[in-house]
Amino acid sequence: MRIHILGACGTFMGGVALLASRAGHQVSGTDQHTYPPMSTLLEGEGIDLYEGYDNHPLRDAPDLVIIGNALSRGNPAVEYVLNERLKYTSGPRWLGENYLRDRNVIAVAGTHGKTTTASMLAWILEFAGLNPGFMIGGVPHNFNLSAREGTGSFVVEADEYDTAFFDKRSKFVHYRPQVTILNNLEYDHADIFPDLAAIETQFHHLVRTIPGNGTIISNGGDSNIEGVLARGCWSRLQRFALDDGHDWQVEMMRPDGTELNFIHKDEVAGSLQWQHCGRHNALNACAAVAAAVAADVPAKTAIKALSLFEGVKRRMELIAQANDIHVYDDFAHHPTAIRLTLEGLRRKVGNARILVALEPRSNTMRAGIHADELGPALIAADHVWLKTGEGIDWDPQVALAPLEGRCKIVPRVDDLLRQMTNQLKAGDHVVFMSNGGFEAAPRRMSETVNQL
Repeated sequence: MRIHILGACGTFMGGVALLASRAGHQVSGTDQHTYPPMSTLLEGEGIDLYEGYDNHPLRDAPDLVIIGNALSRGNPAVEYVLNERLKYTSGPRWLGENYLRDRNVIAVAGTHGKTTTASMLAWILEFAGLNPGFMIGGVPHNFNLSAREGTGSFVVEADEYDTAFFDKRSKFVHYRPQVTILNNLEYDHADIFPDLAAIETQFHHLVRTIPGNGTIISNGGDSNIEGVLARGCWSRLQRFALDDGHDWQVEMMRPDGTELNFIHKDEVAGSLQWQHCGRHNALNACAAVAAAVAADVPAKTAIKALSLFEGVKRRMELIAQANDIHVYDDFAHHPTAIRLTLEGLRRKVGNARILVALEPRSNTMRAGIHADELGPALIAADHVWLKTGEGIDWDPQVALAPLEGRCKIVPRVDDLLRQMTNQLKAGDHVVFMSNGGFEAAPRRMSETVNQL
């Protein structure tokens, strides 16, 4: 089949293109800007890419057009597909109906930690010799790929964002998993969800798709998840948490979370020493181990695998270390994620200075939905630089007042980098937080640090 993908260079749609090509289809793709690393990866697979959304690649009438959720009515390519009555579908629906139908699917859902937890789980299955397939919204260092077909169970990052302009259900309702992690649930994606209740309804729909002989691995410490389950649960249910009284418990044996102990049904399942830190990663690890055990991996094997887990690109990724200065790149998109990440780093580095550069880029952050939570989320930092820009209608000075003068509001990245560089000294930990490119600021700071 000849398949053309609109929005092919996004992480998810690029993964769809890769899987479709490896399934034997003739694949081409279009994006507004074709850019590395996804463009390089797809072209290396023999996938023809076109830049811009004119109708040229569609004139030869492909058998199927897969439309990414970033495209909407008014887009020239979308209008051409509709006017010419070309057969089209969404990426999640194609994935669910044509690729996942006969696979044992393990889905990882939640507001935070989906990419990291899915990466942990895929690595555990790989370490256990099960050759998993996966589609993840990031690039795990253990694989250096965001998607792979595999032959065993298929791990999918189950996003609650909407499916397409013509299908406003969450992506994850298309996946039909046998094992599902419900990691946490908070209000996010203000551009498509009016309130938390709307997201809870989508999670309820996901729960409805899980078979009775399937398994839900649920965060027992999250009241919003508990509220979703109270609306109905028809599957085997296991809860995990930091405290006891749950099916799975993870204990932080060191305050920074670099040493963990796992307890399953009141019995010690194993201990872990690893390079990662923080309460959030402890919970991610517990969820991944529980899901792996539900997929028939021995707990000790799963825990041993995590000792070799190398992390994910742009998830507190250490990208430079020189002159006793550490530079990290982190995909921050929500105050809770920011707070947990910085608290974990603070416990790990002690009294060393933490310098943070933050770009509030997600639709929810730019709209100021969580503006009141932003200042408290950054308390663990010694100095903060906030990049402002168009679309920010809230007052950053008011939002960051809890930092008591430890924050600078900067409209230009060049000025931000210059000010941060002037502050640098040995022992500093410099964290760039953005779910976008941040005008290459992390890379530019890395080059500066390496030249000091």
